[in-house]
Amino acid sequence: MEGIPNPLPRTVEDVFDDFKGRRVGLIKALTTDVDRFFQQCDPEKENLCLYGLPNEAWEVNLPVEEVPPELPEPALGINFARDGMQEKDWLSLVAVHSDSWLLSVAFYFGARFGFGKSERKRLFQMINDLPTVFEVVSGTIKQPKEQNSTHNNSKHKSSNKTPRQFESQGNKPAKVSAPKEEDESGKEEEDEDDQGGTLCGACGDNYGTDEFWICCDICERWFHGKCVKITPAKAEHIKHYKCPGCSNKRARV
Repeated sequence: MEGIPNPLPRTVEDVFDDFKGRRVGLIKALTTDVDRFFQQCDPEKENLCLYGLPNEAWEVNLPVEEVPPELPEPALGINFARDGMQEKDWLSLVAVHSDSWLLSVAFYFGARFGFGKSERKRLFQMINDLPTVFEVVSGTIKQPKEQNSTHNNSKHKSSNKTPRQFESQGNKPAKVSAPKEEDESGKEEEDEDDQGGTLCGACGDNYGTDEFWICCDICERWFHGKCVKITPAKAEHIKHYKCPGCSNKRARV
């Protein structure tokens, strides 16, 4: 398995970037790449670990042989429980252990580079602003009111600050104008908070400008188009969208 990345992260921002890259890789393994991850965790193999890499990739591999290892090691033997649990429970368990590993790696770097109290606090606050891997995988991220109220008629998000929505009319979805601003300032602030809290069900990042989003009709979670490999052109021909997680659940039931 990999050693310490080269060049080494040295500032709080560097360590946080390393954390985000590894986190994205782990989320991919447990959501969009779940079929490949499932197949690689063969219970007949030796103790396996799930590694998130700084370049947003992931791999299932044996633990390193060095004692002590250069970096903290993930949970060992995740493959042994694969067929003895419900898949959803097994993925959630791996996600919880992945969250613990991510924190241990980040604070290992913090200790190695002599971060002081204020730096450690800032690093934790930056990490804590992101949903955990477990929250993303289990679908327990709080969804904004806007998503809940639009239900199945809401399908896609465009790149404007106030998300535009699409609803099905005949065979093709048609654009619906952006929600009108309320006269009451309190209502406007509430809407802004809701939109600002929108999180991608795959990578867990917030909604940003110049990004295409799509909503799953089954679990009602929103996803970056790039995270689920859906383009605006493809979305025009999708009547009812199912995210990778919902598609995999239905296929294995």
